[in-house]
Amino acid sequence: MATTQPPTLRAAADADVDAIRQLTREAYGKWVPLIGREPLPMIADYAEAVRKHRIDLLDIDGQLAALIEMVPAADHLLIENIAVSPAQQGQGIGKKLLAHAEQVAASLGVADILLYTNKRFVENVQLYLRNGYAIDREEPLKDGFFVHMRKRVG
Repeated sequence: MATTQPPTLRAAADADVDAIRQLTREAYGKWVPLIGREPLPMIADYAEAVRKHRIDLLDIDGQLAALIEMVPAADHLLIENIAVSPAQQGQGIGKKLLAHAEQVAASLGVADILLYTNKRFVENVQLYLRNGYAIDREEPLKDGFFVHMRKRVG
């Protein structure tokens, strides 16, 4: 589908909670068969997240296409969640959202961006490695491992 309006990035509001939940469920649904359960972003409380975290939404032609959820801290920015609509995956949107997080980190004056993902989500780990993130450590989960990653940006 051809884009007729430029993509826009905006802050999430309470009215976006249902759309955020739906997009995240669609984006992470492909991982359910791999790990045998719903990934944590599929069961998160987005009403609370919209109030407590910074969630920026990417709209394409007036439709929610992707989001990045970030949690600022005194010395770093944590990327809690990146979700891209399955129809928009493979088009570089995740990379653009990672670049956006770098701009947010710079505006906050923090030098590190942290994130974590399931070790079995190999394509996600590879995306982050290609974009300058390094593996800090692995943390056991009941059914696998979290991979904690970091990128120094300042």
